[in-house]
Amino acid sequence: MDSSSPPKGNILLVDDTPDNLRLLSAMLTDQAYEVRSVRSGSAALMVAQAEPPDVILLDINMPGMNGYEVCQRLKIQPATTDIPIIFISALNEVFDKVKAFSVGGVDYISKPFQVEEVLVRVENQLKLHRLQQQLQERNQQLQERNHQLQVIEAELRRSLAQEQTLNQQIEALAAIAERHRIARDIHDSLGHALVALNIQMETALDLWQEAPDEAYTLLQEAKALGSKALRSVRESVSAIRTDPLQGLSLVEALTQLTQEFQNTTGIPVDRQICLPPVLSPPVSAAIYRLVQEGLTNISKHANATAVHLQLHSTDAGFQVMLQDNGKGFQVDANRSGFGLKGMQERVAETGGHLQIASQPGTGCQLIAVFPDRRVSEV
Repeated sequence: MDSSSPPKGNILLVDDTPDNLRLLSAMLTDQAYEVRSVRSGSAALMVAQAEPPDVILLDINMPGMNGYEVCQRLKIQPATTDIPIIFISALNEVFDKVKAFSVGGVDYISKPFQVEEVLVRVENQLKLHRLQQQLQERNQQLQERNHQLQVIEAELRRSLAQEQTLNQQIEALAAIAERHRIARDIHDSLGHALVALNIQMETALDLWQEAPDEAYTLLQEAKALGSKALRSVRESVSAIRTDPLQGLSLVEALTQLTQEFQNTTGIPVDRQICLPPVLSPPVSAAIYRLVQEGLTNISKHANATAVHLQLHSTDAGFQVMLQDNGKGFQVDANRSGFGLKGMQERVAETGGHLQIASQPGTGCQLIAVFPDRRVSEV
């Protein structure tokens, strides 16, 4: 045996016959095994517990404690239960061999033995034992990995639940903000229009007999106020619809929206729309809401005489450009008053982004880019 190389394995010999121990020890040592020898069952238990060997060669007929009992005791101890035990005995009856296997032995060598047979059987059991150890280690690693994955999955589920809760809270807050905005719009436009309409009607009634021409003029103004109030109601109803497109394609809905805007405000809208026929519902709804809000702002605040709407595909997705030639405003000042923050949030919800360019006296330009999220046509 080369002392510089590690031993092929650690073997424990248990036999009460010194000649057998010397023969087996010499034979195994010559084959580069590390060998320890004991002559009793009690000594075998102490040595195996103190430093478990890789394989045990165990005699059966020994004084005090026979090999069967030694094997049984080794197998009930966690530190030694997996050690391969090869019985080596002069007992050749089938009953003896069956009992050896039933108490936990893995192999049986009959005396007198052949050197080659002992070496092959020891080598085979060492290989099997090491493969079993590798398998157990791999199983342990897989169990640890599986536990880690379960922990990660549980954490992901908690994060997902938290995200869903936050999304629900955001949606609830957005709904409240939208209701407040609609209530404010109704108060600012419809409420004022109805108050003015009521005053005009009362004044016309007072003047109907004495000044019918003046009363007629007031009635015409009241009619205009009524039309304005009706438009405000329609805008508010449209704003709270779950499906703003109402079954139309995005191009059809935008065409209808801009035509209604042009009819009610008298402001011409130049449309240039070139989009794929099928977009995802969230992106379509967001584009429609953006244009709708932009046109509402133009009609209320811009004092514009022309509007340009352009939609087309880009490498980044879909671009929407809405521009007017109105009075413009300072973007960083009083942004929320024009609903721009809500428009930016609406675009961001779909993964897009919105740019606003305006200066007093130069009109306003909105450019929004939405991600390309199409739905497949059936």
